[in-house]
Amino acid sequence: MKGLIVKHIEKELKELKVKLGKEEIEKLIEIPPSPEFGDYAFPCFVFVKELKKSSNEIAKNLAERIVKDDFEKVEARGAYVNFFLDREVLANRILKEIVEEKDDYGKENRKKKKIMIEFYQANTHKAFHVGHIRGTSLGESLSRILEFYGYEIIRANYEGDKGMHVAKWIWCYQKFHGEERLIENETWIANVYIDAVKRLTENPELEKEVEEINRKLETREDKTLNELWEKTRNLSLNSFEKIYQELNAKFDVYFFESEMEEKGKKIVDKIFNKRVAHLSDGALIVNLEEHGLGIWVLLRKDGTILYSAKDLALAEIKFKKFKIDKAIYVVGAQQRLHFMQLFKTLELMKFKSKDKLIYVPVSEVRFPWGKMSSRTGENILYSDFKNELIEYAKKEIEEREKIGKDELEKRALRIAIAAMKYSMLKQDTDKPIIFVKEEAMKFEGNTGPYLLYSYARARSILRKSVGGNREISFEKIHDIEKNLISGLGRFPEIVEQAGKTLQPALIANYCYEISKKFNEFYHLHKVIGSENVGFRLLLVRGFTQVLKNGLNLLGIDVLEKM
Repeated sequence: MKGLIVKHIEKELKELKVKLGKEEIEKLIEIPPSPEFGDYAFPCFVFVKELKKSSNEIAKNLAERIVKDDFEKVEARGAYVNFFLDREVLANRILKEIVEEKDDYGKENRKKKKIMIEFYQANTHKAFHVGHIRGTSLGESLSRILEFYGYEIIRANYEGDKGMHVAKWIWCYQKFHGEERLIENETWIANVYIDAVKRLTENPELEKEVEEINRKLETREDKTLNELWEKTRNLSLNSFEKIYQELNAKFDVYFFESEMEEKGKKIVDKIFNKRVAHLSDGALIVNLEEHGLGIWVLLRKDGTILYSAKDLALAEIKFKKFKIDKAIYVVGAQQRLHFMQLFKTLELMKFKSKDKLIYVPVSEVRFPWGKMSSRTGENILYSDFKNELIEYAKKEIEEREKIGKDELEKRALRIAIAAMKYSMLKQDTDKPIIFVKEEAMKFEGNTGPYLLYSYARARSILRKSVGGNREISFEKIHDIEKNLISGLGRFPEIVEQAGKTLQPALIANYCYEISKKFNEFYHLHKVIGSENVGFRLLLVRGFTQVLKNGLNLLGIDVLEKM
């Protein structure tokens, strides 16, 4: 419906000799804060200088010129032209479109470019903790949104299976846990790493032993060490896969740090010869101080490779092997400097695709008592956190309905995942989150469970609607029904905006707003047994479809019953 307004405004601006393209007009169109100001509003401030008139005069002139056939009314209010869409036309177009297109409603069918989205970046031999849920959920949601928006997406996971963290784990296991059986359990794996950190903190001299293990892992000269590394690496990776599945995340490509070592060293040699990199106290570095980015170390004094050099290799592989048009890195905000250093070094290397790199920073998840740390063990493991939320959800469900054990487990898991993911996706990616379990699990308010409950309530109405008159009339549509329909019609615009800004929060908060509109409608108007039951059932069906589509873009599965 926004396109209709663009069409009218473009026509009248041409008549006024104002040159403004469709895209520019569309960017200026606003959604008023209240329905009393219309469905859409167009500001006229920008034309004051060109037309040499006040913005109020311009708005009044435009409102008078626009043909009213497609609108209930078009009026000037101050510096704005407010558009009130015709409710019958609105309902007929939008509801029929939603019901016909179903899961594809809001989808952009024009094929766009190929994008690789790298997210989660698991470190083997460490825990998957609550903070990781945010990056994983964000990366998967962005992948779904951009796919829906027409891009070809490659989901990539760059996993840290080599480095000092792995050397610390293996050192600690061999020295202090050697008699324990290797098990595929994230808690056990994490605890060995935490023990390593504590022991090394108490006795820093032992770091030399860890450095030697790291060197041997890189040269692969020790067969026993290599076998232990491969076994424990696989245990760690398998434990992650179970979590990805629960979080509705998937990956098309897995990159590993161990695969980047050889190519990384070749790149370092190359840029050393080209004087992009330099020796400093035995280490190989890129001096970025003149760019305000400090010193970026590529190789340690002992010649072992660092994460930085491996990232240079990964960037080359992404574009050369997969022929992508863009690379998006969804990585923790604490890595901001690292990525600025990476992008600047690639620029100095004259990397052809340097302008096709996008960094999406993901801020940390905190709890009321403070932030977590995987190094010290002051974190909450995903599995423990999930189980706690599941138990909380079970109590909420059992207060409402008595159901079988299997169904209870299924619903509780889905509610717990929705609570976790929604609470982390509804906020700006670059802002820290303070997670409060009691708030996130509420069945009312801006929460995941509230959205699931709204969907289930609407589906319940549709299940009960057996028999009776199903004739659909678009006459006598109430204001609250029109507001809901208008909101449903904005879904494609919200998807487009979320795709352009890389902000799933736009879709998350849209889902909440549209659910509020539906629940307001539900409380004021009965559906089954009403005079216009056919129309209202169509409206309910439209709502369930749009909410389902929106939640799917967030990676959240709906529930037919709560």
